[in-house]
Amino acid sequence: MLDNVFQKGKIGTMELKNRFVVPPMVTMYTNEDGTTTERFIRYYEEKAKGGFGLIITENYSIMPGAGGFKKMGAMWNDEHMKDHKRLVDRIHKHDSKVCLQIYHAGRETTTEITGKKPVAPSAVKDPTMPEIPKELTKDEIKEIIEAFGDAALRGKKAGFDAVEIHGAHGYLINQFLSPFSNKRTDEYGGNIVNRSRFALEVIENVRKKVGENYPLLFRISAEELVEGGLTIEDTKLISRLIEKAGIDAIDISVGVYASRYLIAAPAAKENGWMVNYAREIKSVVDIPVIIVNRITDPLLADTIVKSKVSDFVAMGRASIADPHLPNKAKEGRFEDIKRCIGCMQGCIGRQVKGKDVECLVNPKTGKEEELEIKKTEKSKKVFIAGGGLAGMEASIVASKKGHEVHLFEKSDKLGGQWLSASIPPNKQELNTLTIWQKTQLKKLGVKVNLNKELTKDIIDKEKPDTVIIATGAKPIIPNIPGIDKENVVTSEEVLNGKVDTGEKVVVIGGGLVGAETAEHLAVHWRDVTLVEMASEIVSDLEEGPRIFLKENLKSTDTKILTNTKVKKINDNFITLQRDDDGFKIDADTVVIAIGSKSVNNLSDEIKDSVENVITIGDAFKVGRALEAIQDGYKAGLKA
Repeated sequence: MLDNVFQKGKIGTMELKNRFVVPPMVTMYTNEDGTTTERFIRYYEEKAKGGFGLIITENYSIMPGAGGFKKMGAMWNDEHMKDHKRLVDRIHKHDSKVCLQIYHAGRETTTEITGKKPVAPSAVKDPTMPEIPKELTKDEIKEIIEAFGDAALRGKKAGFDAVEIHGAHGYLINQFLSPFSNKRTDEYGGNIVNRSRFALEVIENVRKKVGENYPLLFRISAEELVEGGLTIEDTKLISRLIEKAGIDAIDISVGVYASRYLIAAPAAKENGWMVNYAREIKSVVDIPVIIVNRITDPLLADTIVKSKVSDFVAMGRASIADPHLPNKAKEGRFEDIKRCIGCMQGCIGRQVKGKDVECLVNPKTGKEEELEIKKTEKSKKVFIAGGGLAGMEASIVASKKGHEVHLFEKSDKLGGQWLSASIPPNKQELNTLTIWQKTQLKKLGVKVNLNKELTKDIIDKEKPDTVIIATGAKPIIPNIPGIDKENVVTSEEVLNGKVDTGEKVVVIGGGLVGAETAEHLAVHWRDVTLVEMASEIVSDLEEGPRIFLKENLKSTDTKILTNTKVKKINDNFITLQRDDDGFKIDADTVVIAIGSKSVNNLSDEIKDSVENVITIGDAFKVGRALEAIQDGYKAGLKA
């Protein structure tokens, strides 16, 4: 079933053991001077161990002031070359090839980050950036072209198997290519051939310095997805030009910073949504193409290769979620693969805040050595209260350490609040994490007790060495007149199918749970009004999911009332207040979704009878799933 994606492949003179590619993704794991760290190397090495045929590094800056992040690789001097050879050697130990990506951020950076004023083809500010860049002179353009070639040569000397020139995502080369950012009237501006000149001169310089037989890749945005930006027809022509200039493969992405929520699209975007872009570009070039974005399943990757729309499949966030995805797929262990759920919490959500990358489903991301599970010398009896995400994760890790683990869940299902979180539109992939956890519990022989609450009596009788409390949270019920009426329900009751609603529904609370509950009801043909006291809904949600959620609420005609307070709930209407104005709206059902509070009565009861008590997840502090999983993993290590 995976005969295609496990075929050997070739890019120029570089032979690859399979068609699985790790695309470039900024991690913020390097030092600020562009040198490596053990964390940086170990992160990439794990993917090589996991069976990926080609690993393309995150973007390395070619000269001082060229980077878009405070911590990223660099290749502008020979010390960088010597330092990053350590990364190359570690990856080569595992029969994977590694490609160096080189770039200049252009206007998509800040003086705060680089210490230098941003530069660009034209003095036009990027919509997402605070500064107007300096327009490059022709002499400065020539200097940058030389720097690209010098960085590529250092990469070759360091042992990298190939070099990828970053011409996508609105960075400097892309800025020259695009009428969205290039307003020049000299030979580098105007028509598409002129706008391509900078890219072609970069390729020429790189090729001259690395030689004819060294593999060169070019990353390109198939469409910029902004008004006045590059279209797929533009990109097809550019692809032909760069192929003729000596590029050996085209790495297809999409977007610029102004459309960055699609560069790494959230779960609301369908799997493999960019395949048609690959088909279009492949129709006009003879060199291999690589496709990326929302490809999380090895079977989908195999189908893409078999359909011949792309020669290689890049699985970025999927490789973060499970760096061993290729090896597990090759061995037929599909149930053991941790799937990317497109949540954006640990990867892009942190990156845009200048933070290092983490992963909700894989707590070991960037902590491969620190969080390695080592077998215990002495097995203990570990009891865990609560079968949600945190409790199951703790059970898995503690069991892998060699402990005897008993998991207690008072309901009839494992998953906790994650089960209701997976019900709204575009959230179905959340279930893959629950399924993975349940599968591991079964394989590890964890004793799961459903419909059974862990109590002090059980603990006193069985005398466990460690108790991990992961009892989660329950909805906050506000003190509003009429809150006890029969037409008032919680979002969890609605999402779990425990109650039906009338046709006209008011959801109180514009956070993630409330907004997604409103969305769920609206797509099921309810007339929904969402009420929020603050000026914005889902203000703390990552950009991509937030944009799609708001668009879906708009498309379903959901009415959103911000800066609005609930004064009273009645049998068939609700009284609201905005500023000094009071008004009423009809409501057959009122749904409460204003937040949750911790549930934990057990820790105080057993603090004197159990030596090691660990409280995790929402039971400790109500937070996000990212923190809950991390809490569970670390608790399992400490059990």
